[in-house]
Amino acid sequence: MSTVAAQPLPNTVDPRTARKVTLAGCVGIFAELYDNGIFGFMAGSLAAVFFPGSDNAVQLVFLGYAVSFFFRPLGAVICGHLGDRIGRQRMLVFVILLISAATAAIGVLPSYAGIGVAAPALLILLRVAQGFSVGGEASGAMSFLAEHAPEGKRGLYTSYAQIASFLALLTGTLVAAAMTSGLGSARMESWGWRIPFLLAVPLGIAGIYIRKRISDTPNFTRLKEKDGLSKNPLKEAFASAEHRRAMLLALFIPLMNGSGYYVLFSYMPTFMSTELHFGKVQGLLVTASSLVAICIAIPYMGRLSDRIGRKKVLAGSAVAMAVVGIPCYLLIGTGNVALAVIGACVMAVVFAGHTGVIHILLVELFPTRVRYSAYGLGYNVSSALFGGTAPLLMTYLIDRTGNVNMPAFYAVITALGTLIAVSRVTDRAHLPLRDA
Repeated sequence: MSTVAAQPLPNTVDPRTARKVTLAGCVGIFAELYDNGIFGFMAGSLAAVFFPGSDNAVQLVFLGYAVSFFFRPLGAVICGHLGDRIGRQRMLVFVILLISAATAAIGVLPSYAGIGVAAPALLILLRVAQGFSVGGEASGAMSFLAEHAPEGKRGLYTSYAQIASFLALLTGTLVAAAMTSGLGSARMESWGWRIPFLLAVPLGIAGIYIRKRISDTPNFTRLKEKDGLSKNPLKEAFASAEHRRAMLLALFIPLMNGSGYYVLFSYMPTFMSTELHFGKVQGLLVTASSLVAICIAIPYMGRLSDRIGRKKVLAGSAVAMAVVGIPCYLLIGTGNVALAVIGACVMAVVFAGHTGVIHILLVELFPTRVRYSAYGLGYNVSSALFGGTAPLLMTYLIDRTGNVNMPAFYAVITALGTLIAVSRVTDRAHLPLRDA
């Protein structure tokens, strides 16, 4: 192993370059998360097209949604290894190409009426490709942004990527709402459902174009010039007690993502339609309101974490979610659109303190040599276990118990889990990123 600098070096990237790189990262994340999120928004239409006549059609769609998450760790391992070996920029171009192709392919799939059981089988296969890609995206994009960000602004700069991810969900929500309202159920199930997936083509082209025009990070370049890159970053991470502990933290700190990102946003339109008897457009518009709220709140949380530290913001968000989770879901459950908007928006603002800060905290847990691999594995295993399964779990529990408040209980439990995990973290918000 080559000798590398023992002391962390401050980032000297000029603000103009940092802004350009942030735009590139955000455009790519927007495309990735739109492609991934539209599957959940179109669950009702997909159920009718690919599982016609089944009493459990929506559950089967969310099973396909969940299965893809178990391929995220594989994407994290492979893309992380290559990202730590050959560079972040190359892998970020690859993952956006893969997910754009997979999403567009869903848009041209024959229906169950056309090719029978092969149709849902192909749907699941393409979801697997999406999951693999997203597994390589999150840790790669966040590492890329953090390693380019000016000192003292890592929380703010990486929070912009989370705004992009929620803007992608907002776009998917509005597209789904507009098309459902304009075309009606019959035309949506006939051909309209394809259009949101085919939008992946121009989004992907834009993301690939921008990402190909940016250079790799100063941290990675510095290590490469010193011949300090790890030959097997994941093996190196597992060989270190410090890195093993950090990977465990990366597994449990994101628990709140399960009740926040995957229930409050991805699952909420279906939940409001099937369980609370809102109209489809009403449910989508409630979700859209909460997405606007979280996009406004996220940069404030990122900037706050730069000032007072990541732990305090994350812990505060977890405590607040444990307190407001059940009351907010009760507001949503009243069936009144105005009260539902209030409940969803309050939860969104509270969740912003988690989602706007979690990725930079995880980035800072690891040195550049193993960051993409180790952070990616821990985070994506967490997403598979507690995130992607959440919509399926909520659908199952509500069906078995008849209690529509299951998402509220899940919000409280996952918030408390995150709080416990965060208490074990050493905050590195005010220190330079480590290379080794």
